[in-house]
Amino acid sequence: MMKKKYWVPAIERADKIINIIAQNPNEYRLIDLSNELDINKSSLFSSLNTLETLGWVKKGNDDTYTLGMRMGILSALYFSQFDLISTFSIKSVDAVNKLGETVQLSILEGTDIIYLSKKEGSSPVRLATDPGMRLSAHSTAMGKVHLSKYDFKQLEELYSGVILEPRTSKTVTTLEELGKQIEKVNESGFIWEYEEAVEGFVCVAAPIKNHEDEIIAAVSVTMLASRYEEKREQAELEIIDLAKQVSLKAGYTLSV
Repeated sequence: MMKKKYWVPAIERADKIINIIAQNPNEYRLIDLSNELDINKSSLFSSLNTLETLGWVKKGNDDTYTLGMRMGILSALYFSQFDLISTFSIKSVDAVNKLGETVQLSILEGTDIIYLSKKEGSSPVRLATDPGMRLSAHSTAMGKVHLSKYDFKQLEELYSGVILEPRTSKTVTTLEELGKQIEKVNESGFIWEYEEAVEGFVCVAAPIKNHEDEIIAAVSVTMLASRYEEKREQAELEIIDLAKQVSLKAGYTLSV
């Protein structure tokens, strides 16, 4: 949990502003942000003006806000440290060609995963997830992979006050069941998710780890539930191999 001994409220406010603008580009004006975040207009105006001057946000002609150029620059610099996206883009081609299914890469932020990259398969059914999108970790295979780095006590702390909202009738909704599911990652090196995120689709994911054996990202392959039996074994082998290749190429090691 976050420690607020040396907390800076102004930075927390900026974080809230940037997050809501990032998730709702071209939708919020000053008055909308003031109402949504419960910040008085005078203080919010000063914060927005500073963020706009620094390039964190940009105000459009209709007075709504989007993220600024500086966010894109820093994002690119951050991910270039690990070379994950470019490495994934190269190494995922083989898995996609063999399986004919879509492969994706994600990181964890809080209780959500953020999709970083996507390589489309030959399936005529296109997944609605794209780079930059967020999804609840508990309902996805990649999310369960990320959460497997926590023991149950840490999981309870992470989800303190958070409801495990169901996305489908099959989504896990209790921490006890979630805890049992993520144990499978450490046992087998991968995990399946059966129609918990989207009805009619199943997904298998595996972890990308650093040299200290810490999970830093996850990769997955998604397919129609009707193709599960046909492609199950091959999908497991391919996703584990892809995770290993991305880890090794990026200068990490992976134990599976």
